[in-house]
Amino acid sequence: MNWISNYVRPKINSLFSRREVPENLWSKCPECGTMLFHRELADALGVCGACDHHMPLSARDRLAALFDNGVYIDVPVEAPKADPLAFRDQKKYPDRLKAAQKETGEAEAMLVGEGEIGRTPIVAACQDFNFMAGSMGMYVGNAIIAAAERAIELKRPLILFSAAGGARMQEGILSLMQMPRSTVAVEMLRDAGLPYIVVLTHPTTGGVTASYAMLGDVHIAEPNALICFAGPRVIQQTIGEKLPEGFQRAEYLLDHGMLDRVTHRRDLKDELVKIVRLLMHLPPPVMGDLPAPTPEEAKPEPADSPAE
Repeated sequence: MNWISNYVRPKINSLFSRREVPENLWSKCPECGTMLFHRELADALGVCGACDHHMPLSARDRLAALFDNGVYIDVPVEAPKADPLAFRDQKKYPDRLKAAQKETGEAEAMLVGEGEIGRTPIVAACQDFNFMAGSMGMYVGNAIIAAAERAIELKRPLILFSAAGGARMQEGILSLMQMPRSTVAVEMLRDAGLPYIVVLTHPTTGGVTASYAMLGDVHIAEPNALICFAGPRVIQQTIGEKLPEGFQRAEYLLDHGMLDRVTHRRDLKDELVKIVRLLMHLPPPVMGDLPAPTPEEAKPEPADSPAE
C-alpha cells in the first residue's frame, strides 16, 4: 500500500478541489457589463449599482416590491379561449403559451393584485415582458377590465405597470380589439371618479402605447424606458433621416410633454403613495412603519409649571 498516493494525495486534492458554484449567483449588466451579485441586485430592485441601468422585473417581483411587506391578494381574471384562430407559425400557439408558462411560472402576461402601498389601499395591474414579450392578447384585456371593475367595487385607484412589445399576433384582430376594450375600462374608472395611474417601463410599444398605456391621469416612466408606437429603427428607415439622440426614450418624452415624471425605481413607491393620496383627497402619508397617531396622542403635553 502506497500511503502517499492512496491517502495523502486524495486528502490534498479534496482540500484544494474546485467547488461547484451555482450559475445564477451573478448577473451581467447589459448596459455596462458589470457583474452583479444576485442578492445585491435583488435588494436594488434590479437596478445596476454601477451605471443605474434599470433591468426588467417580472410582474410577480414588481408587485411584491410595490405592496407593503409584499402582501397582496391576486384578483381573478377570466381565461379566454386558448387558441381562437388555430394559429400556427413555426410552432402552434398553445405550444408557445405552454413554453412561456413554464419559463415564467405565470398563467399569462398580466397579473392583477389588491393591497396597500404606504397603508393606502389600491388595485394594481402589471404586465410581464418575460411572457411572450408582454404581448397584449385577450387575457390582458380581460385583466385590465377585471382590475378596473375591482377598483370600482372597492372604490380604490388603479395603478398599471406597462411593459409590452405590442399586440399578440397569434390572436390577430382579437388582440387589436383589446385596445377599445381597455379604453372602455379606463372610462369606467373616470366615470367612477377614481384615479388611473400608469407607470411605463422598458419597453412599452405598439398597440399598448396606443391605448391604455397613454390614457392615465398621471404618467410616470422609469429612466431610459423605450416608449413608442413604432420603434426608432422603423421610423428612421421610413423617413430616411437620422433621429435625435435619445429619441422615444422616457427623458425625451418628458421634455416634450408626453410624461409627467421620470422616476428612479427606488423612489417609485413613495412617489406613487403621495400621488394616490393627493388624488384621493387623503392626508399626506405618514413616513415610517408606525400608524398615524390618534388626535389625542398628537396633542402636545402641557408645559411644566415654573419652579417657585
